[in-house]
Amino acid sequence: MKKFQHEFWTATSGDLTQRRTPLATPDYQSTSAAAVKIIIDPADRHQPWLGGGAAITDSAAYLLWSVMSAEQRRALLTELFDPDQGGFSSVRVPLGSCDFQSQNFYTYDDVPYGEHDQKLEQFSIGTGQPGAPDATKDLKHIVPVLQEILAINPAVKVIASPWSAPAWMKNTGHLTHGGHLRFGEFTGNGYTEENRFEYIYAQYFIRYIEAYQKLGIPIYGLTIQNEPSNAAHWPAMIWTVPQLADFGYRYLRPALNHSFPDTKLYLLDDSFHALTKPITAEVTPEQAAAFDGLAVHTYSGPYDNLYHANRAYPNWSTIMTERRCMMTDTPEEAAHIMFGIIGNWLVHNGLSMITLWNLALDERGLPNAADSTGREGVVTIDHTTGKVQRNLEYFMLRNFGQDVSVGATVIGSTNYTRDGYTGGLGSVAFLGTAGDIAAHLYNPTAQPIQAAVTINGNGANWQLVTVPPYGTVTLHKSDAPLNTTNVPVDDEFPLNPTPANHSDVAPGQH
Repeated sequence: MKKFQHEFWTATSGDLTQRRTPLATPDYQSTSAAAVKIIIDPADRHQPWLGGGAAITDSAAYLLWSVMSAEQRRALLTELFDPDQGGFSSVRVPLGSCDFQSQNFYTYDDVPYGEHDQKLEQFSIGTGQPGAPDATKDLKHIVPVLQEILAINPAVKVIASPWSAPAWMKNTGHLTHGGHLRFGEFTGNGYTEENRFEYIYAQYFIRYIEAYQKLGIPIYGLTIQNEPSNAAHWPAMIWTVPQLADFGYRYLRPALNHSFPDTKLYLLDDSFHALTKPITAEVTPEQAAAFDGLAVHTYSGPYDNLYHANRAYPNWSTIMTERRCMMTDTPEEAAHIMFGIIGNWLVHNGLSMITLWNLALDERGLPNAADSTGREGVVTIDHTTGKVQRNLEYFMLRNFGQDVSVGATVIGSTNYTRDGYTGGLGSVAFLGTAGDIAAHLYNPTAQPIQAAVTINGNGANWQLVTVPPYGTVTLHKSDAPLNTTNVPVDDEFPLNPTPANHSDVAPGQH
């Protein structure tokens, strides 16, 4: 029987009375008794694990940069992103503004109505020095926060998504309420490719990557449009899946190949309700070759629409680029979303990366430039003191960041839930880059469940552990020393959630 030199087990309950609480390593037993059997199989290998994290919106960055003191910010970002602590390893940033803004809506090429800037001569991600009081746009909050994160962990993957093209590139002339790119139209003088709106918009992405690269921020990946099916009353733009595939294939991927060939490109960036048919019916193999994978949100199902895409093109990775909980969600609701659907079932069935929505919001669910209110950040920061409370999202991400190495492989493990939040125990397991084994168990019921865990090759030698209601147990086994850092104690301050507006969610979902 293979025994590892080091083991680290934790429990987190849905009500957070247990918060990655360390457990004594269970003794080996020859019988599983009445416990639910979980067999981890390192021979059954699946997708790579690329990492997890959350979005640095202008709202989140404002709280980190302008509300927290430098000491508070450094302590929190180190706790989150240091591989020897929380181990967060990805962030998503809006390419231009989104609804979660402390500033007015903007893009990087805003010219007066009726004018065009086909050579992108007015392109700018902001003015002033990063983080200075008079800095504008991305330079005001997002860039300095990213620079500080990358100083802590330079391998963090940055994925960028636009909410809208500049208004002059759209058929409506407005940033908000959807509209679409001026497909097939020309600007400037002549019918050359360089004068097509599609070509110019592709160059807009390139200029963005160049600007961020000069600031020491590499862009790991792009999506073409955040929620292309959502004509929201904040910056938004509508694309069909075939339009996304065509633009990526004919314009954006060639532009990236010329300037930034290592930058990944992901299709969709929307919830599962947008995957209404097999991806092969909307994206040709030639178009698929322009993309590195599929980006999904998890606000609405059916979640098994994942299978419409994740096995169609073998070179693709499936990553998650957005989900949040509401401040008023019950522990059961939040746990089913974070621990069950995202952190367990989707990864068990093909997801390679988890990037949640706002890394931080305040105790009111703010700042917010639209009325997409009532949302919760991964952490909550008091807007007057900079104090911090950690939400269920934090613990889901830390389950990965602390125990699962970036580059690990998802491996087989027994699973008793068909969707992550009904039935019995869910599980997901990993073979790490150092030969270590990690696993997460999720209990989607209101009663504790006793599990019996073994690894293929160890025979009937079981370790018994109790998984708390709506909670997780994590285990990490290695012959190398493990990251056993503890989660800090939360600060105390009252929450004051703003009324919830669910307008970004498909009908019948929440």
